[in-house]
Amino acid sequence: MKSSLLAGLFATGALAQGGPWAQCGGINHQGATTCVSGYSCVFLNDWYSQCQPGSAGPTTTLRTSTTTRTTSTAAATSTTSSGKFKWFGINHSCAEFGKGIFPGRWGTEFIFPSNSAIQTHINDGYNTFRVAFAMERLVPNQLTGSLDAGYLKNLTDTVNFITSKGSYAILDPHNFGRYYDNIITNTAAFGSFYTKFANHFKSNSLVVFDTNNEYHDMDQQLVFNLNQAAINAIRAVGATSQYIFVEGNSWSGAWTWAQTNDNLKGLTDPQNKLIYQMHQYLDSDGSGTNPACVSSTIGVQRVQSATNWLRANGKIGMLGEFAGGPNSVCKQAVEGLLEHLKANSDVWHGAAWWAAGPWWGDYMFSFEPPSGTGYTNYNSMLKQYVA
Repeated sequence: MKSSLLAGLFATGALAQGGPWAQCGGINHQGATTCVSGYSCVFLNDWYSQCQPGSAGPTTTLRTSTTTRTTSTAAATSTTSSGKFKWFGINHSCAEFGKGIFPGRWGTEFIFPSNSAIQTHINDGYNTFRVAFAMERLVPNQLTGSLDAGYLKNLTDTVNFITSKGSYAILDPHNFGRYYDNIITNTAAFGSFYTKFANHFKSNSLVVFDTNNEYHDMDQQLVFNLNQAAINAIRAVGATSQYIFVEGNSWSGAWTWAQTNDNLKGLTDPQNKLIYQMHQYLDSDGSGTNPACVSSTIGVQRVQSATNWLRANGKIGMLGEFAGGPNSVCKQAVEGLLEHLKANSDVWHGAAWWAAGPWWGDYMFSFEPPSGTGYTNYNSMLKQYVA
């Protein structure tokens, strides 16, 4: 979740013919409806058709009749019930609250997630929880310092509760590539932090290391170097069974990933367990600060280029943050987004809603049970995609 607005607006242009894996149909789709030679337009659901390899059959499969649409929806529902994500769940955000007030006080500036809320989500079927925390509280004063025993215990208790249930805990330093509001430029110090941090959790195979939340307005090579330093440190201490989620510049946005973060395809991991974590919101500037979504198809449109990038480079992605406001347009956009991820499950292995936490109150995306706005409006939809 961004702390300020993302400048600029992602633009999509119509093509005479769709390229490989491009969208070629769907409700309200205004782009190309035929595909380049060697590809045909394959209907996946009412909201999304895609140019896939093969020239057999018609070059477009737009469904317009009531009879055809009903049949296709049934097929899509069948696919939903059998095609599952590896990771599907909820962000839990609260331990990083009280920005600028460090170390802060439990229950005043920050708090940790509610085990009962996590249990409710587990009962709903979710298997992945991204737990945000503040690096300034875990390693006060300097990155090379010792881990704070009290804050570490609180974080560890939450992680152990999640993983004891057989669920994944994504550890999210929610720092935007910064430490005490200064861009982290010392990659050795960043690696030192991960040496201590990973050593503490290396025996828990259900832990996932997220290198840092939403790098932004940073030198692109620095973003690469910080990610690689974290990977190297994690593996060096013997944390070999865990996945590592790397994030990118420009708030790790899926809609700008291919243009901004192309160099991250060069990251290396001796365990070959790198996952590219992207985030995507559906309001006009992609900041996730407005309950209105641009259109009912904006979810698909904003991740399509990232899908193409992942496939072209042989990478795996995870949509680590997404959400939509409590209205019908956003619900259609979110459903279209998730259907697209599921239809491209060879490169997208999961997603996590933003966000739950006991202090979110009437926040438009709150997934805190039982009465969070996001939870009451989207839980029944999201449960269709749980692993």
